[in-house]
Amino acid sequence: MQEAEDKANLPELNKERGINPHGDIIERDIPQIDLTSFKERKLEITDSLWNAAKDCGFFQLINHGIPPDQVTRAFYLTENFFDLPKQDKSEFPLLPGTNAGWEYMAQIRPSTGVEDKKESFQITLPRMENLWPKLNGFKAEMQAFERANWELGMQVLSCFALRLGFSEDFFTNAHNRSSRHYQSTLRLLHYLPLEQGEDAAQVWRAGAHTDFDCLTLLHQRPNQAGLQVCPGADASASSWTNVPAKEGVITCNIGDMLMRWSDNELRSTLHRVVMPENKENSRSRYSLAFFCQANTDVIIKSPKETYPPITAGDYLKERVTANSL
Repeated sequence: MQEAEDKANLPELNKERGINPHGDIIERDIPQIDLTSFKERKLEITDSLWNAAKDCGFFQLINHGIPPDQVTRAFYLTENFFDLPKQDKSEFPLLPGTNAGWEYMAQIRPSTGVEDKKESFQITLPRMENLWPKLNGFKAEMQAFERANWELGMQVLSCFALRLGFSEDFFTNAHNRSSRHYQSTLRLLHYLPLEQGEDAAQVWRAGAHTDFDCLTLLHQRPNQAGLQVCPGADASASSWTNVPAKEGVITCNIGDMLMRWSDNELRSTLHRVVMPENKENSRSRYSLAFFCQANTDVIIKSPKETYPPITAGDYLKERVTANSL
């Protein structure tokens, strides 16, 4: 399958390379989807999710079932990890091709050509041998948080499966958590503060990009701004909208794998993280992202053959390589 597409010609990469890294700031409505009584209201929720994904590609979940105290604990442990000296964090390095472990300013977006000003710790369960930090409660808490996000992601993806004409459990099977091929990732993120002498307008905490996965679930902390989105349909105009960080709200976006499976009916959404041009830019920013990435042995095949078939493992490898030093 790998030969089907040359990574230099992946259309997703060409979209990122062609985006204006600056652009205008405009107001847009970002839909909020209430997941209360999910089973009883599934058809109604499916319609809301589908419309939001089609119109914007970004939406926010409320009453989603992940307890606030669980999110708080995950943020607390995330900050504790990133507070460790670099020497200690380097004991858990992200090795090429694993998407597991710690990395520091190692990601270069095709849209900017410079390193993202951040560090991150990736948790991909089958690849975590010798990579768990020895922080009290870290492993157990993050395993539980990873599972909670996976369960929520599969709920949302089951709705998209219904509208795409797939079996309801299509994406749950494609993201089988018990398989050795499992590659969904919980990513702990620390965006670094502005250093003395740096120009906030010239610093990218994360350059404009689309996500490689089916669906991303993002937890943000209130008063830690910087996330901006540009819906896929508006990508050529390069107009951006600020996404406020709200407690108890999970911000979601469609990724490139789902775009392929939907024959472009659902468009992946460009987004970026900028340095706020106020006193917030001197502070660290933390976020927790869960990427629903189909298992490595699953073939991503668009029903109308918009894209040639490729395994999710090969696809992710190509995308990660194109965004690495």
